[in-house]
Amino acid sequence: MTHDKPSGMDNAFTAKSLHQQSSDPTYAGALSFMRRKYTNDLNGVDVVVWGIPLDTATSNRPGTRFGPRGVREASCGMDNDPQYPFGSRLFDDMAVIDYGDCQFYYGHQANVPDIIESNAASLIGADSSPYLLSIGGDHFVTYPLLKAHVEKHGPLALVQFDAHQDTWDDKEGAVDHGTMITRAVKEGLIDVEHSIQVGIRTIAPQDYGIEIIDALTCHEIGTREIAKRVYERVAGKKTYVSFDIDCLDPAYAPGTGTPVSGGLSSAQALLLLRELADLEVVGSDVVEVSPSYDHADITSIAGATVAVYMLGNLWKRRFRSS
Repeated sequence: MTHDKPSGMDNAFTAKSLHQQSSDPTYAGALSFMRRKYTNDLNGVDVVVWGIPLDTATSNRPGTRFGPRGVREASCGMDNDPQYPFGSRLFDDMAVIDYGDCQFYYGHQANVPDIIESNAASLIGADSSPYLLSIGGDHFVTYPLLKAHVEKHGPLALVQFDAHQDTWDDKEGAVDHGTMITRAVKEGLIDVEHSIQVGIRTIAPQDYGIEIIDALTCHEIGTREIAKRVYERVAGKKTYVSFDIDCLDPAYAPGTGTPVSGGLSSAQALLLLRELADLEVVGSDVVEVSPSYDHADITSIAGATVAVYMLGNLWKRRFRSS
């Protein structure tokens, strides 16, 4: 007896269109982000999802090299239905691909920033001018990603969701997830007068003029007031959004390298992201998911959902009116 392979199975490889919805069961099939097609062909692509499996810049627990894999797996529980809360199948309108992961040799750390930057620059510099959604990896990856985006757009406003400011004193040539904002400021990548950090609950030596809404203040004033302050700070500038999953309280994101109590709930963070849909975001990342310390995929699910909200906000800006 022979059995035909179910039609549409393994959508990551078999999809005939970049808009094709997956029919893969949530528990089986090839894993890509939201079952999007794995391809390096950027022709006609609106969004590139790209993994950066780095964890050698961590100051505490390693494991974020498995973050892209964990986020992809978690995303497969969300791919078939219209995406909540946007009420639409986002991929009917947006051509989204999974480009796979950035490749570098773990033994040559000094080369990693340049490899990430050059690859990111080639992606966003394609003729289709795709939006780049990067999945880390530790938070250091934001530094070379910013360099690539700034080369295209000029200095950017930064909206950073994080427990940490990442503005510790930098050592030249270091690959460190706690100093990359310091480096980005000193190199003029970030427009500090229009940048803001949300959810902070540690103290670094410098803030470099970046506005901070610490976690306790977030709990006190609520998401709409936070969003109001973000819009006022960004003031219509082109923006890069970086979401460190440790912005969430460890109850909602135990699988991360440097957890800090008192953070946002996943519901708070998602409400806030929804409120920020009108920012002119030109690129974004979700970082610091470390599945080795996770329980029941809580953190990977949170990271995947944050990434979906980033895509949903992009859809609202570019496609909803049409």
